[in-house]
Amino acid sequence: MPTIPRLPLVPDPLRRIRVPRHLESVTSRGRESDPEAVGMTTPNVEGIWGDVERWYRSGVHPAIQVCVRREGEVVLDRAIGHSHGNGPADPADGKRTLCTPRTPFLTYSASKAVTAFVVHKLIERGLIGLDTPVCEYIPGYDCHGKDGITVGHVLSHRAGVPNIPREAMDLDRAGDRDFLVENLCDARPFARPGRYLAYHAVSGGFILGEVVHQVTGKDIREVLAEEFLRPLGMRWTSYGVAEEDLDEVATDYSTGARLLPPVSTLLARALGATPDDLVDLANDPRFRTGIVPAGNLISSANEFSLFYEAMRRGGELDGTRIIETDTIRTALTEQSHLEIDFTLGFPTRFSYGLMLGAQLLSLFGRDTQHAFGHLGYTNILAWADPERGLAAAVMTNGKPTLYPEVGRFLGLMQRITGAAPKVPASDRLL
Repeated sequence: MPTIPRLPLVPDPLRRIRVPRHLESVTSRGRESDPEAVGMTTPNVEGIWGDVERWYRSGVHPAIQVCVRREGEVVLDRAIGHSHGNGPADPADGKRTLCTPRTPFLTYSASKAVTAFVVHKLIERGLIGLDTPVCEYIPGYDCHGKDGITVGHVLSHRAGVPNIPREAMDLDRAGDRDFLVENLCDARPFARPGRYLAYHAVSGGFILGEVVHQVTGKDIREVLAEEFLRPLGMRWTSYGVAEEDLDEVATDYSTGARLLPPVSTLLARALGATPDDLVDLANDPRFRTGIVPAGNLISSANEFSLFYEAMRRGGELDGTRIIETDTIRTALTEQSHLEIDFTLGFPTRFSYGLMLGAQLLSLFGRDTQHAFGHLGYTNILAWADPERGLAAAVMTNGKPTLYPEVGRFLGLMQRITGAAPKVPASDRLL
């Protein structure tokens, strides 16, 4: 496979990969439907893929995987690059594994949306109350003034406990519930619940996961499988994988420019670890087989977009109902309108567990005020846009924070949005 030459003695500050000259040699395709049959055009769909190819050439993502569904039909399902073996530090003659549309990826914070829907499903069943204090489910959680924190506060990142001690992420104790609950209970809020938006990168998922365990007697992975995955026939899209499946999951790589203070300090505070340390942790088999409700869901773009397609359709897919339409509407109730996030430092729009689109400032492209989904670290996004009949997902295994072509990621979302005309209001369930 011919590659673009790189001078081995010249340091690469962006930690880029080797990009083949002929991209078809590292491209694979799934089954795709005719876009013309669902109100899109073949040139527009190919334009989406052209943007992906240009983004891939930036050299910071060893693999990119994209799936776009329009009115239930898969109009784009492709992957480019390698799931293993083409990281910045990997030898040029080392073994590489081609990424395919079926390769599963670690989705990081995109996991939070699925966790939110699990909680909303249990609210629908009457097992959890949106406005019920967390301490009514987790004994001892009311210490240090946390008695007023509700499930809704946690879902909307307004509980005031955005961080957990770094030692709580001890992978040797990943399955120790007592240890985790002790750390959750010992947390001290920085403000009264509801007052500020402060993204809960890891803590909120553990809180919600424990609430689910307390009310069902089952871990959240089992509840997710029972309520959503098995009914939808999904192979992946769960918290972690079985040990025998570890080699199937794309390896993540630290790419892009190394960060320096104060940016690195701010990110470490938000994520609980430096970006490079986070990637090392995320590749650890103990992390990839455990249950981290805020960050270790593993899925493919095809499966993740299928999950969002079910939500776009109001909770029913091919005759199988997994959640009520009114429950989804409750989950999408706006809780923060482009409010400055005290953790992330930029304005976001949140519902009870989902990132929401907007007219101008939106992850999902302009004029997407009805879109919902969630971002994952970094350059991972899964979402639905009921106005356009879209459900889509973008997966990557390069983990850059800063690089010159970062705008191509957001540009890709705008390209996908622009390629799908709005559908009649009478055809929308949400």
